[in-house]
Amino acid sequence: QVQLVESGGGLVQPGGSLRLSCPASGSISSIAAMDWYRQAPGKQRELVATITSDGSTNYRDSVKGRFTISRDNAKNTVYLQMNSLKPEDTGVYYCYAFITAVGSNWPANYWGQGTQVTVSS
Repeated sequence: QVQLVESGGGLVQPGGSLRLSCPASGSISSIAAMDWYRQAPGKQRELVATITSDGSTNYRDSVKGRFTISRDNAKNTVYLQMNSLKPEDTGVYYCYAFITAVGSNWPANYWGQGTQVTVSS
């Protein structure tokens, strides 16, 4: 029953901003790190940003200073604020989390379905 559903993608002009959200729903006991990945057409999926359970963050070099990952543990949600967007940021953005469900003794990896971000004039 655990599910991640991204939202907030869309079409934006270069220099614009988008805020992606990814709430985890279902019966959840705990969530470890939460990440954002993206995949451009014909390219491998790449890690964009990660945030640990205690709030430590890391970013790939190409988005440093422009993107901010955050999480709201009370809402089981990870966010990605994207500013100064560039055409090369275009792709499908996926959230990822390592989640222990209620009633389970073991965590599992969960992926969202992806949300399209297109940066174009």
